Order: sequence, then structure tokens, then C-alpha cells
Amino acid sequence: MKIHKVIGLMSGTSLDGLDLAYCHIWENKGKWGFSIEKTHSISYSPEMSSKLKNAITLNAEELLVYNNWYGTWLGKQTKEFINTNNLKVDFIASHGHTVHHRPEKGLTYQIGAGQHLANASGHKTICDFRTNDVALGGQGAPLVPIGDQLFFGDYDFCLNLGGISNVSFEHNGKRVAYDIGLANMVLNHITQKIDLAYDKNGAMAKTGSINTNLLQELNALDYYKLPFPKSTGYEWFVEKVVPIVDGTEDSIENLLHTCIHHLCEQVAIQVKENTVKKSTLWVTGGGALNSFMIKTLQEKVGSDIQVVVPSPTLIEFKEALVFALMGVLRIENETNVLNSVTGARRDSSSGVVFFPA
Repeated sequence: MKIHKVIGLMSGTSLDGLDLAYCHIWENKGKWGFSIEKTHSISYSPEMSSKLKNAITLNAEELLVYNNWYGTWLGKQTKEFINTNNLKVDFIASHGHTVHHRPEKGLTYQIGAGQHLANASGHKTICDFRTNDVALGGQGAPLVPIGDQLFFGDYDFCLNLGGISNVSFEHNGKRVAYDIGLANMVLNHITQKIDLAYDKNGAMAKTGSINTNLLQELNALDYYKLPFPKSTGYEWFVEKVVPIVDGTEDSIENLLHTCIHHLCEQVAIQVKENTVKKSTLWVTGGGALNSFMIKTLQEKVGSDIQVVVPSPTLIEFKEALVFALMGVLRIENETNVLNSVTGARRDSSSGVVFFPA
């Protein structure tokens, strides 16, 4: 049995930092398995977080320069991780950091130049997993459902509560997945008003109460009415959500409380619409560590749907693990992007391979 030794890199829309997961991945009798051997998270400095957040405003030349710089930075962090832990690595699989995501315009762009990453780390690197799917008419997102299918298929629904919320499940014999809408991105936007990175365990949100007008405005957002496959990102958040939240005069506690109720309601709508039996809802992403959010989610979905929260390691590093898997599938020339999820013309084995110079 061949064991692939891979480092998966993930930087998400919540802008909390870079996740590195050293994984062993194998296939045995048609079933994929994994172990997460070593992990490391690097928090972004306030300056770097701000630069990444505002990279969407850079002109083309500035963005290309930043793309190369960020790729080198990723490579240096990965090399240090490898050296510190004396790891034997076959290759690196990097998601990069999404700056532009406009699939309706045929555009998605993740910074973290693969050649610079490979050169700085000294290891073969696979990245740029989204653009091929967009070129095939797909959304280029979400990509994690291939991992849900191959690693976590025993659960009825796999929910990720990262910067945004997305879900995947089996529908008419095929895996489908899509971005539901808001999650930690809006909560962190609110806490940053008082120079707080995030609301740990939802402690502040728990003490608040619902602002009915805000809840109604958020629930009325047009995005929620769109059919799947669909995906969204930071542009939608800035254009459609921020004006509503910033235009609401209320306490930080009430804003947080209302937004958690909103996002849990939207998740519950999607899950209930797509199940007819007792189900399991497996939750990962930073939101799974927010005890008030998980409690609220269980209340919204009801007793027929069991909310399951895995180990903290899987919560934090699931996406890095899945990109490691996507790298393995790319190397093996097997499907790693599902058109049933993205709406592309066909499945694909996506990702570009770079060798260190």
C-alpha cells in the first residue's frame, strides 16, 4: 500500500492565519484513509491580515508582485515546519489565499505563486486548484466536498463554518455542495470594531438579544434565494452584507447574537430541505469551536438532526487535510473536483505542478 506524505496548506477567508498539516494519505481496496501526523498554525500579524484583506483593491501589477512575495513566504514557513519536525515530504499541496472570486466572469484568483513556493521550500508543489474548473464553466468552489465524500462519507451532511458557511451531501446519487452564506466573516467584522479578533466561544454573542430588523434584512439577502450550485466570497460580503451590519445601530453583543441566529437559521433551512430522515450534521471550521453557535445550530435544526463536532485537530485542519488529498488525487490523475458540486461541464483532476529550481 502506497502512503503519500504530503503537507497541505490552507489560508481561509476568515484571515486568521495559515494552517499546515503534514498528512499520510493512502488508498486501500478502493477506500481512502488518512492520518494527520503534525500540524502547525501561523497567525497573521495585523499588518499581514490587513494586506490580504485589501489585496482585492491592488492593481494588476501590484497584485502579481504580492502573489510572488506571498508564495515565497508560504515556502519559507513550510520549509521551517519541515526542518523543525524533521519531516519526510513527497510534495506540498497549497490552496493559496483567495483574492478574487468571480466565477460568473470566469475569474478566480488565489495568491501564493507556486514556483516561488516550490523554490523557497525546496519541494514539489501543487497549487491553483480552482481555475481549471472555472475554465470548464464551474464555480471553482467549493472544493472540500471531495474530501467529505472520500474521507467523511459516513455523515449525512458535512458543514464547514469558516469565513463563510458551506455544506456538502449526497443528492440523487451524487455529491453536491455549495456556499450557504455567512459565518465567521461577519462575526469577526463585528468584533474588530472593538479591536477584538474574534468572540471566543461566542461569549459576547450569548449575552446579546435578537435585533429583529437586522435579522430580517440579512434573511432577505438575494443570495439565499439562488439555487445550487453556487458560491460566494469576500466581494459579496463587502457589497451586500457590510452596509446592512454597519448601518445597524446596536450593541456589539446584540449584533453578534443576531448574526449567529441568522447564519444558523440559513444552515437549518438548507439541511431540513434536503433530508427526510434522522440525520447527522458533521461540523468543522472555526465556527465549530464556538459553543454558543453550535448550541444555537442544534436548536435550529431540531432533534431529528444530530450536530456532531469532531476533534479540535480535525476542526482546525480539515481543509488543509483535504487540499493534501487533492494534491494526491492530482498526482494519481484521479478526479479531485466534482462537477456535481461546481456545475462545470465535467469532473476534473485539477492543480498545477511546480518543481523547485
